[in-house]
Amino acid sequence: MPKHQHQSHPDIVKRLRRVEGQIRSIAAMIEDGRGCVDVAQQLAAATSALSGAKDKFIRDHIDHCLVGAAGSSSRGQLDELKAITKFL
Repeated sequence: MPKHQHQSHPDIVKRLRRVEGQIRSIAAMIEDGRGCVDVAQQLAAATSALSGAKDKFIRDHIDHCLVGAAGSSSRGQLDELKAITKFL
């Protein structure tokens, strides 16, 4: 199978590596008995970062894969699809 990579993928991988580090730190915080508010705050930050990476990946897929496959006649529907993904 050919390698499928977009220009944004290296940035997304960097974001995911950062989230990976955050998750390890959060696990260490829990093991060390850190306060619940501190842990919850870090969990929220990691969740937000992961969600941002997911959003970027999906929007990039719409822009580069679906638009090319559907052609210009479907551009309006794809723009609507892209807009509605922010509510997922």
